[in-house]
Formats: sequence, C-alpha cells, structure tokens
Amino acid sequence: MTNFFLISKLGHDVLFQKTTTIYKVTDILNISNSQEVFASAQDLMPGGVSSPVRAFKSVNGQPIVFDRVKGPFAWDIDGNRYIDYIGSWGPAICGHAHPEVITALQEAIEKGTSFGAPCVLENKLAQMVIDAVPSVEMVRFVNSGTEACMAVLRLMRAYTGRDKVIKFDGCYHGHADMFLVKAGSGVATLGLPDSPGVPRTTTSNTLTAPYNDLEAVKKLFSENPDAISGVILEPIVGNAGFITPEPGFLEGLRELTTENGALLVFDEVMTGFRISYGGAQERFGVIPDLTTLGKVIGGGLPVGAYGGRKEIMSLIAPSGPVYQAGTLSGNPLAMTAGIKTLELLKQEGTYEKLETTTSRLVEGIKDVANKNGIEITGGSVSAMFGFFLCDGPVRNFEEAKSTNSELFGKLHREMLNKGVYLAPSSYEAGFTSLAHTEEEIDQTIEAFDQSFKVLKDN
Repeated sequence: MTNFFLISKLGHDVLFQKTTTIYKVTDILNISNSQEVFASAQDLMPGGVSSPVRAFKSVNGQPIVFDRVKGPFAWDIDGNRYIDYIGSWGPAICGHAHPEVITALQEAIEKGTSFGAPCVLENKLAQMVIDAVPSVEMVRFVNSGTEACMAVLRLMRAYTGRDKVIKFDGCYHGHADMFLVKAGSGVATLGLPDSPGVPRTTTSNTLTAPYNDLEAVKKLFSENPDAISGVILEPIVGNAGFITPEPGFLEGLRELTTENGALLVFDEVMTGFRISYGGAQERFGVIPDLTTLGKVIGGGLPVGAYGGRKEIMSLIAPSGPVYQAGTLSGNPLAMTAGIKTLELLKQEGTYEKLETTTSRLVEGIKDVANKNGIEITGGSVSAMFGFFLCDGPVRNFEEAKSTNSELFGKLHREMLNKGVYLAPSSYEAGFTSLAHTEEEIDQTIEAFDQSFKVLKDN
C-alpha cells in the first residue's frame, strides 16, 4: 500500500512523500524558492520583512529574495539575475560588493567588528566628510539616517530654544514620531495614516507644507512667530518619487530661515555623495546650517551622520548639554567601507560618468514610453533618477499621488520578468552606479520598450 504524508505548512521543504520519491513544494505547486521563503517569513517577521516597502504591496507583487549581489546585478535564490536600480536603496554607488571595498573590509574585520571606543578610522572619515560637504565643520556618526534625523531635530530645538519644525509633504526623515506626518514613501505605499502609536502631542509641533511652495512656508512662519526652530527637507525628494526643487525654492528657504532666526536642515541621507561629491548643497550652491547623511558614507554598512556649523554641533554631549549616544556608532567596519567608497568617488571623471549613464537611461525610458503611447514624465540628477506615468510635471507629493500607481505595478511586474529590478513603489527614486555600463542601460531600455508594449496592448 502506498503511503502519503501531507505537510501542510508551505515553509517546509517537503510537501509529501510517496514510497521513496520526495517532492519539493516548489516542484509540485510551481512555486519559486523566493515565494517559499517569503511564505515562511510571515510567521517570523511582521509582514515577512524587516522594512515595509520590501513587501511589494504597492505593486501587488511577490518579493524577490536575494542570494547575492555583484556590480550592477542581483541574483535571487532561484538563480535569476536582475539589473539592479535600487542599489541597497542608495549605498551601492560604486556597484555592489566592489572588490576594493571588500578587500578593505576583510582586512578590517581581522581587527574586530566593534570597539565601543574611539578609533582612528572615525577621524579619517570625519575629515573626509568635513572636506567634502560645505555646511559641515563638525560631524557626529550614528547608525542610521533615522537616528541622524532624530538627533538633528533635538539639536535644532536646543540651539534655537523653539519647539516647532517645518517639514514637507512626502519628505521622509526616518520613522521617529515627530517626522511621521505626511511622510511619503513606505507610509504612502501601504496606504496607512501617519502611524498609530504616535501621540498627537508629539506631532502638534510638526508643521507641513507642500514641496516647492515657498508661499506656504512664509505663511507658516507668519502664523508661528518666534516658534519655529527650523525647516528640514530632502533637497531632492526621493521618497515621494523623484522630485527636484524648482529654481529659487532652496534659495528662498535659505532666506526665510535666516530672516526668522530658524535653522535650515538638508536631509542628504539619499543625495549626499550621490548627486555630487559635496551633495545637493554643493550642486545647488545653497548651504544649510545642518546636514544629515547616511547610505553612501557607510559603503553599504549601517551608518548615519549629522553635522554642521561648529557653534551648533558643540552643543552635543559631551561638549554640551544635548544628549545623544550609540553603542555601535563609528564602528570600524562602517568607517572602513565609507572611507574606501569616498576614495573611489574622488577619482577623476566619476560624477561625469554617473551623470552620463543616468541621463542616458532616463531619456531612453521616456523615448520608448512615448513611442508606445504611454504618458511619462521624469528626470535625473547625477546617479539619482525617477519617473511618473503621467503627463507631468510633478512638483510635489500631492501631484505624485494622482499618478497611475496601478499601471506602475503592472510595469514593475513586467520589468521583473525581463530581469530588471526597480524599486517596488512609484514613490521611490531609482539609483545607478559606476558599475552600470552601456550594455546594461541598453538592455534596460529594451526591457522597458517590451514592457510598455504589453501595457499598451492591455
């Protein structure tokens, strides 16, 4: 008599056994290993992920489980290769697993993974940041962009003696309570309110305005005299889709904050060392009082930093009374990867190459969209790009929300099938790297052309 053994939980390796033959779940139900792993993850982590956008809910798709990355490519656990335009959400500007970064890390790890004490590598990376970023005279390393923005908010208030802060709709500054107000990106992707668990008393001091709207900012200052500590923004929005500042917007914010005794803060976690070596402030010639950094300066390891004028930064403990600390802050591995990455970026022609590569990609995408009768608007700045499936232009988050997100979801699935990995949300910017060659760009544009044809026919 034949024996059947049913295993009901999808995450197990074997669905059933018949005599001596073993059948894998993936063979019988035509389920990929990525699907199997993600199904198991549902019982282990909320939503099966460690960060919400990875769940692919915005595009109604199935997350890809990565196995390895190299250069401009990512491989999933089923062996499929993708041209990657996320780059670990920004850090991989030199390409994934750059050999010089890997070698430096291998040498550093022999000395230990964390000291919990000062190390000379902190000095070296700090000096590189100070030399590169116009606003930074002194810097403090932390472990994430969220942590950097939390600390800079406390510092803004301490320096000015004021409680209120202005942020912009769709700009994301991490998941701290004060910033989860019209925060774009993951919150918008999941269709959630700002966030349960955030007290109204906390967000009552957060004022919001539409991006690219100077008049709205002027009004907030006039309605809250001597109460606003500062204005914080992404100088190029990357968490409501890719939105650039209109001429005069950043300059106007600089004037308004100075006139009202408030601080101007650029959140350059995304743009720092990506759109130029000195970030957006160097690119646009507008110097903020404080800057937050992350992603690129850790070379792919967890990192964050904030910095600015010495008179402001000197308020941070132990120099001053504003407390902030971190066990793994300035750890030798992140410092090593950051130093080597910045050294690579300083090489001649780096940003010209990134500019050319990204511009060629975006113009190619727009050309094949137009050829197929698909409405599109978009652009790029150095190694950062984005597009919306609408006639455009898109100037702020409200306009971004009115674009066709359902059509983007279909496009995303088509592109995955053709071996191109885009951010799984229409509210995220894309990233290129030094590892992307003309061959990958041509293949990507061809994949867009084929995908737009499918969208047009359906």
